[in-house]
Amino acid sequence: MDSKAYLKRCKLKITDGRTALLDLLLASTRALTVDYLYKKILEEGISINLSTIYRTLEQLEQKNLIHKFDLGTGKYSYKLKEEEHKHILQCSLCQKEVEIDCPMEPIKEIIEDSTGFSQIEHELRIKGICEECKRRKKS
Repeated sequence: MDSKAYLKRCKLKITDGRTALLDLLLASTRALTVDYLYKKILEEGISINLSTIYRTLEQLEQKNLIHKFDLGTGKYSYKLKEEEHKHILQCSLCQKEVEIDCPMEPIKEIIEDSTGFSQIEHELRIKGICEECKRRKKS
């Protein structure tokens, strides 16, 4: 999807700055910081205020269209949401399975930001005891 169609779908005003910001987010496979976005947009010769970038990112976050990752240094990075993979939480007693969102995305961003590593793969196996089994065990 192109950035203008994306803005239109989000019911946001189409401006050169917002279009450039979305172009960067759409083209990136990793999360980007505000400083990086600001620098790249200025390099493209587009006049934009830093506050416009923050406001646009906040609007996209409110519409649940981007991930905001806390990098642990008082800074954040942003990435457009895509289809995310899931993990399975399995009860050790009855083997009931529940699908959960991946809790590793923020950690992945911190690792990429602090080490420069990219395309981080992970395996996560989670086991526990479901509420039903806990109740049965107490009886």
